Amino acid sequence: MKIALYAGTYVKDKDGAVKSIYQLVASFRKNGHEVAVWSPDVSARDNHNGLSVHTMPSVPIPLYPDYKLGFFTGETRQQLEAFAPDLVHISTPDIIGRKFLLYARGNNIPVASAFHTDFPSYLSYYHLGFALKPAWKYLTWFYNNCNVVLAPNESVRVKLSGYNIRNIDIWSRGIDKELFDPSRRSETIRSSWNVGGRTVVVYAGRFVLYKDIEVVMRVYDRFMQGPYADKVRFVMIGSGPEEEEMKRRMPEAVFTGYLTGVELPVAYACGDIFLFPSTTEAFCNVALEALASGLPAIVSDAGGCREIVNRSGGGLVASEGNVGDFYRKCLELLGDSPRYRELKARGLAFAEAQSWSAVNGALIDRYQKMVNLAKGHVGMRELLAVSAHKTD
Repeated sequence: MKIALYAGTYVKDKDGAVKSIYQLVASFRKNGHEVAVWSPDVSARDNHNGLSVHTMPSVPIPLYPDYKLGFFTGETRQQLEAFAPDLVHISTPDIIGRKFLLYARGNNIPVASAFHTDFPSYLSYYHLGFALKPAWKYLTWFYNNCNVVLAPNESVRVKLSGYNIRNIDIWSRGIDKELFDPSRRSETIRSSWNVGGRTVVVYAGRFVLYKDIEVVMRVYDRFMQGPYADKVRFVMIGSGPEEEEMKRRMPEAVFTGYLTGVELPVAYACGDIFLFPSTTEAFCNVALEALASGLPAIVSDAGGCREIVNRSGGGLVASEGNVGDFYRKCLELLGDSPRYRELKARGLAFAEAQSWSAVNGALIDRYQKMVNLAKGHVGMRELLAVSAHKTD
């Protein structure tokens, strides 16, 4: 197959969605398929190992300058026509994604779109709740014009179905167990964090409001103002626009900065508990990374993280936005208790079964059937046209 893939960002390790896209591209190529990628956000530092990656014109997105708004040009169309894809995969349903969708429909090419990010859920954090209804109206139109819409889990499938979106299939997410593993735990790193005998509470992700970092900061306050202040060390992995505010409000926490490569799994493995109260996740890659690294996860009962914890049995679920509940769940896991060891073992066992090769192999088989069916239909139309011409 020849797959044209559009992604709003294609910067390695930038976020969970990009990690999934990189793994999908790698699986396509490993299985002998040809891929070309288009994105307005590409880093010159990334090594694409011979992959054709087209950078598109772009401007920074207002309120979200780390990401870019791109433009579909005449050159993009020429590149697509020269590549002649058998299938179009769209990872971001923005204005470029719409152009890729219309290109595919206009050329009778099967088109798939993955629901990576619950963008509408961000609107309320920026006081844009009035845009929620038109946002879902557009997304419903967009996804219903795709041959298949890929939800990361059952809870997202149900949510999409509630907006009358059809043709939904599940494309889960995998984990690289050679990269994320408890064996990467480093006492040297823990010493640099001045852990001592404390339990390390880890947060990993963007420092932005829609990740519910306010809950993290208020849980930190509960610990620092209570009898367990000397029992925990908060470690914040990541970066973002709220970083300075978080550092001001969490003076005793360790801020590692944005980590990539081996540094990220080492930091995970040096922790003990993963605290991630976000309610806006579609899948929650970071929770799976934490479980694979040996950290029981404490997550919200809203959003995609809950499903990973419930399926794995590798953590605890707290009420959405309930600081007291998140604090109590953290207290349950302080120290090396039998309960803590049980959740850790369950999370590790679950992660062992979530290989990328199995997850992506099933999707590639689905795509091959779509392409074969489309080519069969085209072939039948050509035969009918020839027969009609002979009859005339």
